[in-house]
Amino acid sequence: MDEERVARQIAETEGISFDSGFPTEEFMVNMGPQHPSTHGVCRLLLSMDGENVKSVQPHIGYLHRAIEKICENRTYAQIVPYTDRFEYVTSMACNWVYCKAVEQLSNIEITERSEYIRVIMLELNRIASHLIFLGTFGLDLGAVTPFLYCLREREWIMDLYESVCGQRLLYNYIRIGGVSRDLPVGWEKKCIEFVDYFEPIIDDYEELLTYNPIFLTRTRNVGILPKDMAIDYACSGPVLRGSGVQWDLRVDDPFGVYDKFDFEIPTGTVGDTWDRYIVRIREMRQSSRIIRQAVEGLPEGTCVAKAKPTFKAPEGEYYQRLESSRGEIGCYVISKGEKKPWRVKLRGASYNHLMALPEICKGIKIADLVAIFASFDAVMPEVDR
Repeated sequence: MDEERVARQIAETEGISFDSGFPTEEFMVNMGPQHPSTHGVCRLLLSMDGENVKSVQPHIGYLHRAIEKICENRTYAQIVPYTDRFEYVTSMACNWVYCKAVEQLSNIEITERSEYIRVIMLELNRIASHLIFLGTFGLDLGAVTPFLYCLREREWIMDLYESVCGQRLLYNYIRIGGVSRDLPVGWEKKCIEFVDYFEPIIDDYEELLTYNPIFLTRTRNVGILPKDMAIDYACSGPVLRGSGVQWDLRVDDPFGVYDKFDFEIPTGTVGDTWDRYIVRIREMRQSSRIIRQAVEGLPEGTCVAKAKPTFKAPEGEYYQRLESSRGEIGCYVISKGEKKPWRVKLRGASYNHLMALPEICKGIKIADLVAIFASFDAVMPEVDR
């Protein structure tokens, strides 16, 4: 006891913390920017006391590409491929939100078939994105098998995309006024075959993780984001719904033809890492449900965009938002009546989620920080732009 008393006195004199009889000193750790749990070029500056995280300070900007400034020097049609790079994991949503903003600004009408195809593509992209989340989330917690399974199923979706537009990641498929080309003959049948195969596979994912004792220990009551805090930080998507807020733009501010489909909005209760995981699992089930309805109800007609590459949008401004896999993605376009926009402003969900990270990571273990950061599923290009 004398040794402990002396150690405590030394710690107080030196102004350092004391834990379990051993004096410790806070130190700084750089988590990234090259490789913070494989989730992108983000630097987390950690103030540590042993394994305890005292504070987290996100540092961003490593992927800044001036995409918004580039848009000011391109015609409206030329901008579409750049939107793919904004949030490349769900690039169909990026194509759609920009094209929808220009269409609303220019009063361009979209055929019903185009709207149905856009819904199918976005929901397939949502599943593909959640599969990447699920696989890398498992890897971060030490589970390798889910990653291999998830990439196997995602490959099927990439094959479906490739047969439609020739691309597997950056699609440039949704265009101003419609889509670049119609669906190939027999594509609808292949899509339904994927849904039939995929829906039971989700049960396999859950058997591996959802109620696994080790997984529960790593995720339950870890990184709790309270409902009020999620709203204050303008969180959206699975992060917001994981905190118990039932808010989804597909229902609360409908776009496209989502009002024609029957589906549910999964939500969590606690707002912890497990809730953010389970919301995405259940969203994949609902996306499959939407795809099935859209394919079976796909109307006949034209869908190929006919807008001229150098058309001039009328003078004005418009903001369009939609529900991407990570939350609200938005595009604000200002036109001066020229072939090029005067201003394009993009809004991604990951930035807000990243800013909420320091609030919920005080006093946690560094291993828990890895799980929490992974559960936010941040994609850095939409943070840095």
